[in-house]
This record gives sequence, structure tokens and C-alpha cells, in this order.
Amino acid sequence: MSHATSLRKTLSTLAAGLFVALALAASARPAAADFRLCNNTPSRVGVAVGYKDADGWTTEGWWNLPSRTCETVLKGNLVARFYYVYAIDYDRGGEWTGRAYMCTRDREFTIRGIGDCLAHGYDRTGFFEVDTGEQRAWTVQLTESAEQPPQKPLPPGNQLNAPPAGAGATSTPVPGKPGNKTP
Repeated sequence: MSHATSLRKTLSTLAAGLFVALALAASARPAAADFRLCNNTPSRVGVAVGYKDADGWTTEGWWNLPSRTCETVLKGNLVARFYYVYAIDYDRGGEWTGRAYMCTRDREFTIRGIGDCLAHGYDRTGFFEVDTGEQRAWTVQLTESAEQPPQKPLPPGNQLNAPPAGAGATSTPVPGKPGNKTP
């Protein structure tokens, strides 16, 4: 084999390798920065989420999570440090609730504002607080009460017309505390 033929083969192999490397680099995505919920129960669960962004308070729902599944409910970098979650067990009853009152309704919704829910024809629902610690992404695990670690309750006297900017629950609610599944 001549030197020129050997050189062409080497260059061809390098070009193919470079092409593969560039294709892999182009297809690589940065880590997802989303707000996810995981239903770690044997039941189907409905979920609503509340948060404050540059335009004010918003509540959204319903995401229906089958048993033992996770779903991204808000895509992209988190816009707030604190998020609020309400969930209901469709199959066995009970709910994950808290003391942060926001507006919901029975069918799919996006509601701006958290005041005067009843006057606007909405339900007034207690959400539990999730402190994301200003992370870019967060996952909340909904579990049965016996499986959940301790959390900090909301401060006493909190009327939650404006949910607190401070202390809150962990992302897995606990029996007898805000955000716990109750029968």
C-alpha cells in the first residue's frame, strides 16, 4: 500500500470519527431544569400547582398521574423559590394539602391571583409549600404517609393571602403536618 493510500485511509477514519463526535456533541442537551411530581402510590392522583412569577400568583391544574409515575408539570428553569402543591387520591380518597390557600376548580385551569376565590367562582384549596432552595429543577415525591420524612410546618398565624417567603415543608409531606395525605 502506498503512503498516499495509507494517508487517505487515516484521514477518512479521522473525518468519520470527528463527524461522530460532533454529532454526539450537537445532540447532547443541558440537564433538564423542570418542576416534576412523582406519584409513588398505588393510586391515580390529580395534582395542582401554585407559584409566584413576575406577573403575580398563578395556580394551574390538573395533571393526572397514574400510579408509580412521574411527570414534568412546569418546564424550564424554576421561576420561584417556593412552589405550592395540592394533590388528591382519585382511587382511595384522601389528599395532600396544606395551609397556603389558593384558587382551584374541578376541571383544567390556569388562574391568576389567589384572593377572593369563592367570589370569582373558584374553590379555595389548601396547598402545601415546597422550598426548592432556589435550585433550577425540583422533583416532589407524593408518597403514602408512613413513608414520609419529617418537615417544617408553616409559621403560626399565616393567613396565606400571600404565601410566606420563608420557612416551609420538604417536598415529601408527612402525617399530621401541612401537605400530608389525609383520609
